[in-house]
Amino acid sequence: MSGATGVATVDRPATDKRTTWLGLCLSLFSMIVIRQGFRAISPEPGTALALTREACMFASAAALVWLVRRREKLSLQSIGIGTSPLLKSLAWGVVTAVACILPAVLIGKFTGYGHGAGSQAFAKLPIWVVLIVVVRSGVVEELFYRGYAIDRLKRLGFSRIASWVIPLVIFSAAHWTGGAANIAIALVLGAIMTAFYQWRQDLVSNMFGHFLLDFATNVLPRLFS
Repeated sequence: MSGATGVATVDRPATDKRTTWLGLCLSLFSMIVIRQGFRAISPEPGTALALTREACMFASAAALVWLVRRREKLSLQSIGIGTSPLLKSLAWGVVTAVACILPAVLIGKFTGYGHGAGSQAFAKLPIWVVLIVVVRSGVVEELFYRGYAIDRLKRLGFSRIASWVIPLVIFSAAHWTGGAANIAIALVLGAIMTAFYQWRQDLVSNMFGHFLLDFATNVLPRLFS
């Protein structure tokens, strides 16, 4: 929690609320818009289209970081980056991933997660493309729905509970293309990720934990199949 205290003393609130609202729109909705745009082109994208989609999502993350540094004039600690030594962040990332594994397995077992049309289309992509998607998922989703959204909603005067719930609900709903099972697993695992972020205020550990979880469930099985 020392990292959270440091952020409060180092950074001042953003003076232009319009910039912060713009950042929130980018963090909460840009991935949804990008995903739906590419689904309109093709529900089952091939390698080239999938890579273009992922590039757009990484670009939106870069735009958000630029906004934080250049428009809001806040440090990256305001979004949970640099609040803890790297090795400590990686170690806690492992803990976060382990905490998510059992709920993920149970939800998958009882909902049939991983057997829908979306999962089948995803499985057709080359494994190196899947790895890129997994990296993007860990980095960009945690940046958008945990690091930026939670802090900025608080700065705009939302309650602590609202600042947790609003990004979590949007994050979960954004997985609707995978059906009810995908929404359920996103809600439960997103809640765990949110809890860890609130406790640690360390976005790097969240990113690494998210990556490890997706790597274990999407990449490892294909490596050993």
